[in-house]
Amino acid sequence: MGFSLLKKLALLSAALCCSACLLCACGGNGGAADESAAVSPPAVASMAETPEGKRDNTTLVLKPEASGNSTLQQDTVTVDVSNASQGYIMIKYDGDVPLVKMQLTAPDGFTTYTYTVSRHGSFETFPLSAGSGTYTVGIFENVKDDRYSTVLKESFEVQLENDFLPFLYPNQYVNFTDKTKAVAQGKELAEDAENDFDVVEQVYQYVTGNVIYDDEKAATVTAGYLPNVDETLKTEKGICFDYASLMTAMLRSQRIPTKLQVGYSGEVYHAWISVYTEEDGWLDNVIEFDGNSWQLVDPTFASNNESSDVADYVGDGTNYLLKYSY
Repeated sequence: MGFSLLKKLALLSAALCCSACLLCACGGNGGAADESAAVSPPAVASMAETPEGKRDNTTLVLKPEASGNSTLQQDTVTVDVSNASQGYIMIKYDGDVPLVKMQLTAPDGFTTYTYTVSRHGSFETFPLSAGSGTYTVGIFENVKDDRYSTVLKESFEVQLENDFLPFLYPNQYVNFTDKTKAVAQGKELAEDAENDFDVVEQVYQYVTGNVIYDDEKAATVTAGYLPNVDETLKTEKGICFDYASLMTAMLRSQRIPTKLQVGYSGEVYHAWISVYTEEDGWLDNVIEFDGNSWQLVDPTFASNNESSDVADYVGDGTNYLLKYSY
């Protein structure tokens, strides 16, 4: 691979190359989704075929709830783990410290997800994307500069009802409701699909064909940036985090488990997606559709490069190093 291609990739991913802390929250979404079903846990739609042989494209938006049946609390923090079996927890911070971080340590004991608690006074949703096991959650208030004080640190057990659930619900990074315009767009794109694979193809082609990379945003984005799927849909531009969040929201609302993945693409920090279909399982090494197979679904890179460059860079997938899934 030539230097020019590396330079292109570095430009595409510049917005996320500072640190993992940049990926820390998600903005709200507006608009209306036609004929959507807003469903509370634990319901998950089954895949259905219409009489004409087409795939049912009715949207399903799972709705996170802080039911209060099981909580971890300390002073100004409430961690609601009532629906941990559904693949998420909800956190509310009621204090007056502007900058608050949450760390969630996975069952392996060393993989730690770091988030910014961005909506003080209301609950935010965070995924349990590492599967079943013992998690540890910590809430930290900023004291000064890079120093933090611990508000809460506790462990809790998780037994997922379904391993796909963390990748079907909305969360802080992939924020959508039954009123989100991106959900309606996903429904429209899935209208003539015969199966999940067709839906993935249509959403992928739409995003890579309509959204352009925002170099100005990449140069000015700061830690705490919040992706907004409807804003990306409206402006038709964004950074890699925007591309991945938009595509993930569309596919999840079509009942297709989708991981928003973050890691390294070469030497730069980057975001892409992985999808699951009943026909093929998890598609982890996809970027281009040739009619039969995919290679690492990275909508940012695909929409900004020639097909031959994409194929040369992706190769067998070893240029991508996964760090986190959301």
